[in-house]
Amino acid sequence: MKNKGNKMIQKITLFTFILTTISVSSQTIYSKAFGDPNNEPIIYLHGGPGYNSIGFEVTTAQELADSGFYVIIYDRRGEGRSPDKNAKFTFQETYDDLDAIYKKFNFKSASLIGHSFGGIIGTLYAEQYPGKIKSLILVAAPMSMQETFLTIIKMSKNIYKKNKDSTNLKYIGMLEKMDKNSLEYSSYSFGHAMQNGFYTPKTPSEQALTIYTKLKTNPTFVTDGATMTYEAPKGFWKNENYTSIDLTQNLKNVLENKIKVFGLYGTEDGLYSEEQIIKLKKIIPLNNFKYMDNCSHNVFIDQQDQFISALKTWIK
Repeated sequence: MKNKGNKMIQKITLFTFILTTISVSSQTIYSKAFGDPNNEPIIYLHGGPGYNSIGFEVTTAQELADSGFYVIIYDRRGEGRSPDKNAKFTFQETYDDLDAIYKKFNFKSASLIGHSFGGIIGTLYAEQYPGKIKSLILVAAPMSMQETFLTIIKMSKNIYKKNKDSTNLKYIGMLEKMDKNSLEYSSYSFGHAMQNGFYTPKTPSEQALTIYTKLKTNPTFVTDGATMTYEAPKGFWKNENYTSIDLTQNLKNVLENKIKVFGLYGTEDGLYSEEQIIKLKKIIPLNNFKYMDNCSHNVFIDQQDQFISALKTWIK
């Protein structure tokens, strides 16, 4: 019996490896698949704009597949490992490329995991194409970009006051006087968030530390993972004014189309205030929302067990 089980594990491992080599080359889109295609399909939409799916790919995709899902990751056109000098950086282009992913993997419908900016893409796509969505899982995704910037500035200002950091208080003062719709306002705000550790929990769990170490030592992450392109945020700002977007009504429209929406957020995510979370809880059904302690922006790393458990409960 033991030998039979080992053979089965070897077979599944080989099967998964073969599937992960698939890419949507005709669309210059980098993609990978994890797991059995007969299982529940989930597509991961990465953050940014200008980032990639390496973090989820290296740390969580296989673990989620092992829990009974068919997991697809990809890098958006012109971002990460999907270089394209002709990328337009429009929401319609993201819809077209997501449609290409559906076609490549023969999906009529699938669940979407939208992390951070990927949650914006997922919400807008679900609103436009409700028939293709089984469920939408928002992971540390913003509803109002302007509220996020104000949260970052307020929290950063409090830190600088506490530390009597006159230099950074001066920079915050300059930031507060900038055009709030400008790309520079957005970039500097996120810069303060990064500087003040708003993307990571104060005391990561042992599991999270192990996963972060795995990620940071992964060859792909070392060469490509931390690289962000400027063309993408510049393009989405120019074409879609994404720094001013507010998806409150869009999310309500998605729910009105009878699509199940779920939310996974961390209590230590410095991009979202308590007020923002309360607003989200008033839109997303209470049983479909988890607000996790000792968890920040990378929910699938900071609380990976809870992340996978929630998905298994909600959408399997």
